[in-house]
Amino acid sequence: FSITGVNSIFLGNNFITVTKGTDESWSYLKNILFHEIFDFYSKNLTIYNNPTSDEIDSTIYRDTEIYDSDSEIVAAIKELLESRIRPSVQEDGGDIFYVGFDELTGMVQVRLAGSCVGCPSSAVTLRNGVENMLKHYIPEVKGIEEVPNPDININDESNKLSFTPDQITA
Repeated sequence: FSITGVNSIFLGNNFITVTKGTDESWSYLKNILFHEIFDFYSKNLTIYNNPTSDEIDSTIYRDTEIYDSDSEIVAAIKELLESRIRPSVQEDGGDIFYVGFDELTGMVQVRLAGSCVGCPSSAVTLRNGVENMLKHYIPEVKGIEEVPNPDININDESNKLSFTPDQITA
C-alpha cells in the first residue's frame, strides 16, 4: 500500500498493525485504510511473490531458525522465542525477533515489531514476561535488551492501529 500519512504496515499471521505519521488523524486515515485493505483482499492479490524454495533459502533470514553454528544456548533461546514467547506477543498485534546473544554478558538482544514498537507496556512485557521466562529455562541468560529498529522512530502509541481480519468486514 502507498497511502500518504502511513509510515508502516506490519502484517502478522492474523492481524495488521498500521503506524501513521503525527500529521495525520485516525479519523481521516481509518476509512481509507479499511477500503484499501478490503479492496486488496477482495481482489485476491498476494502479499508476497511465491519464491522457489532455493530463493527462500538464499534470501530470507529466519530469526529463530536453528543453525548448525548456533550454540546450545542460542538454540534454546530461539526455541523458546518461537514456541512460547512469539505467539503471546502476536496476540497483541506485535512480534518479537531474535537479534543475538552475548555469551560473555548473558544478554539476549531482541527487536520488537508491530504494535509493540513504542508501546509503554512493552518494557514490562520484556522484563516480566520474556526475560523471566528465558532466565527460568536458560540459566546462562542474565537479561534482555531491546535493539531498536533504525527505520522506525515511533514513540506515540496514538500513532498505531491494529485490527484483525474479522474487524475489516464488520
